[in-house]
Amino acid sequence: MWSQVYDPFGNAVISTIVAAIPIVVLLAGIGVFHMKAHTAALAGLAAALLIAVFAHGMPADKAGMTALYGAAYGLLPIGWIILNIIFLYQLTNEKGYFKILQDSIAGITDDRRLQLLLIAFSFGAFFEGAAGFGTPVAVTGAILIGLGFSPLAASGLSLIANTAPVAFGALGTPVIALAAVTGLPLLDLSAMIGRQLPFFSILVPFWLIAAFAGFRGMAQIWPAILIAGVTFAIPQYLVSNYHGPWLVDVVAAIASILALTLFLRVWKPRQIWTSADGAAPALAGGGGSIGRAGGGGGAHVAPTHPRGDVVKAWIPWLILSVVVFCWGIPQVKAFLDGISILKFPVAHVDQLIQRVPPVVPAPKPEAAVYNLNWLSATGSGIFLSSIIAGFVMGFSPLAMLKTYWKTLVLVRFSLLTIAAMLSLGFVTRYSGVDATLGLAFAQTGWLYPFFGTFLGWLGVALTGSDTSSNVLFGSLQKISAEQLGLSPTLMAAANSSGGVMGKMIDAQSIVVASTATRWYGHEGDILRYVFLHSLALASLMGLLIMAQAYLPPFTHMVIGAP
Repeated sequence: MWSQVYDPFGNAVISTIVAAIPIVVLLAGIGVFHMKAHTAALAGLAAALLIAVFAHGMPADKAGMTALYGAAYGLLPIGWIILNIIFLYQLTNEKGYFKILQDSIAGITDDRRLQLLLIAFSFGAFFEGAAGFGTPVAVTGAILIGLGFSPLAASGLSLIANTAPVAFGALGTPVIALAAVTGLPLLDLSAMIGRQLPFFSILVPFWLIAAFAGFRGMAQIWPAILIAGVTFAIPQYLVSNYHGPWLVDVVAAIASILALTLFLRVWKPRQIWTSADGAAPALAGGGGSIGRAGGGGGAHVAPTHPRGDVVKAWIPWLILSVVVFCWGIPQVKAFLDGISILKFPVAHVDQLIQRVPPVVPAPKPEAAVYNLNWLSATGSGIFLSSIIAGFVMGFSPLAMLKTYWKTLVLVRFSLLTIAAMLSLGFVTRYSGVDATLGLAFAQTGWLYPFFGTFLGWLGVALTGSDTSSNVLFGSLQKISAEQLGLSPTLMAAANSSGGVMGKMIDAQSIVVASTATRWYGHEGDILRYVFLHSLALASLMGLLIMAQAYLPPFTHMVIGAP
């Protein structure tokens, strides 16, 4: 048995500075030295191992096995999700169905504001839920450029829209990772995040249109904006609280798309804005600054396709929704686990490392058991969905095998990054490094709910991933909350909810946006526009978390409140 040490240098300031080195290496590698994500993650992991062994005195065999444990968890279940969802996307793209899907969305309305609302918010949320990791910004940015939006508008507005869905992106991957590093119940975290983000799911669509068209332009289409936001927020709350994190965005986005589409069949704004420069003819000069930044044009007419082709384009994603929804039902997961699940206690780690006071009331051994639930894993449901959809689209088994190999090559560095990030997170957790940081961060006292939210924002802004931020800071948030008598579930959830507002300013997303819109070299312009939006929304989220921590009736929303 090895007991964690939280002040190895006998000086809280020095111990905290040393404990922060792995995170500084990772964030500086990405944000300052512009390293590839997997390179920075591996450098951060190396630093974490060195600090764990030589500063905190963790036995080398325990440190090594902990790193392997984290890497294994990164590959399955998390990497397994990413691999198979990108596989499905590749299949639809090769058959041309993805282009039809784009056109079917873009052809619903000629009004630029409504196109932006439908594509950047509702449709983008669907791809955040299904794939995440930059996919929605790439997709919506490319579509908006195709419709005639300026590169700055297409890039910046896609980034603003891709906020509220992020915490449940990639079929709940950030929440799954958060549960792994904190040890808190997955469904509790899902429910708590689902009691924070719906407020912003209603606010963000209004914010998005105001950024493009100004307040007056936004006010003219407020009924449509409200429909899009409310029909996203309500399913987001219901699914996250009563089902789990896996299909929150997919269900909410589909509801928003359908509701807005049906609404636009019976309602049209008084004035149709056909210019993509953010100003209607009668309101020239009255639009938002980003809308006027580029040369828009007249109305863009999306190609029309036979109804049968549009239905075929949507079928793969409907199959995905149905199969993954069934996969997430507890009874189904229990049945699949009953067929096959393998459990591996991690040698040298399981029940052989203990947390001690003041982090816990009494010494407590840490469990470390790797569950190889290969059959019930969400990624397996996605894989089955992809195979079924592949046959429906007319792929042969050999053609699907070739596409799968191409997908594996495409995401190989993403898988390495995920494995290294989870490995780093597990090493900091089991070595007690996160506890050292948490004890220091708890010194912010009663303001901690606000600053803890910004910690999540900073993590996403610098790592480019809500998943990565949760892995880095999730356990720290839990420890700090416990030290201050706050709900650990509230603050762990705040890390993820605050993090979504940092998504629009992270380097990875901005590069994806500039690439998708073919606006290379203008990343600084995009960052300058979205930064204030990101900061303002993060501050509002911090105030909400403060209210949930201290103010009735908001405190009644909190799971695990003291």
